Amino acid sequence: MDKLQIFTEKLLTWRLKRKLREKMRQQNRHPVLDWVLAILWAACVVLVINQYVFQNYRIPSESMEKTLLVGDMIFVDKFSLGPELLPGVAKLPGLSKPSRGQIIVFENPTYLSKGPAFTILQQMIYMLTLTMVDIDREANGEPRVHYLIKRTVGYSGDRLKLERGEVYIRPEGSSKWFPEKQLMESLGVRENAIRQVSKSEYPFIEAVGAISAYRESSIEPPARLGSPSTTVAYKDALAFDRSRTSVLRDIDPSDPRIAAVSRRYNLGWYIPDGRVFPMGDNRDNSRDARYFGPVSVNRVLGRAKFIYWPIGRIGGIR
Repeated sequence: MDKLQIFTEKLLTWRLKRKLREKMRQQNRHPVLDWVLAILWAACVVLVINQYVFQNYRIPSESMEKTLLVGDMIFVDKFSLGPELLPGVAKLPGLSKPSRGQIIVFENPTYLSKGPAFTILQQMIYMLTLTMVDIDREANGEPRVHYLIKRTVGYSGDRLKLERGEVYIRPEGSSKWFPEKQLMESLGVRENAIRQVSKSEYPFIEAVGAISAYRESSIEPPARLGSPSTTVAYKDALAFDRSRTSVLRDIDPSDPRIAAVSRRYNLGWYIPDGRVFPMGDNRDNSRDARYFGPVSVNRVLGRAKFIYWPIGRIGGIR
């Protein structure tokens, strides 16, 4: 008992001395340093929460209108779909996988990472400066687009195609193509797509594409195509290119590159296992999987759950 008492007294004395030394160090430390250390500690805690639990995200573009507006501040659930161990490094197992109709945040497939150390530093500075300083920029000074937010439209096993901007889906095991809205409604999934290009504009868009193909081939375009304004082609670049490649294929069927592109437009995209096909709700103002292809679920970082700012838009996200 005497030895236990002596050991306990020594342990308590050591702890007391350590607390006194720490208190003296804090008293001798400059108040500004205390503030800096407190801010750095808070930033580290927020970084850990952002990495593994949920993250705040500001909507930067109009690609998800009218579901999400430019400037909306949202919370993204990262835990349920499995967070990354470190930015850009091995994804941890999640409680679920992305499903059709969900709004997800994923790493931009065209983004060239500078490594996890740079990403952590960038996020730290971004938070400490209250989002005023972002060191992840292009050579021209524009912010680099690291993350995208879109709705999961196509799912593993689907085949998906476009007809004049409208989405058609053939689910795995089905021989029938369904309009997106019809399929979503049959599954009880919300569909919020809006269009800015009217059906009446597509004959002009396709005519511009055909004229472009004839001119590329040094052939005078047929008079029946008329002289539509070339600016209309920018309203749906994919419809323009589909018309263009279709004519180029008819002019020279032996060109394998043109034949492959034309075949993709006609047959659509096949979505392999472990991938999803995300698209913006604002279909005619969104750069999404139609341009860079299906996205691996390992690149899906979380699911958009809640708008917390501005006050008038507070609420859940569907």
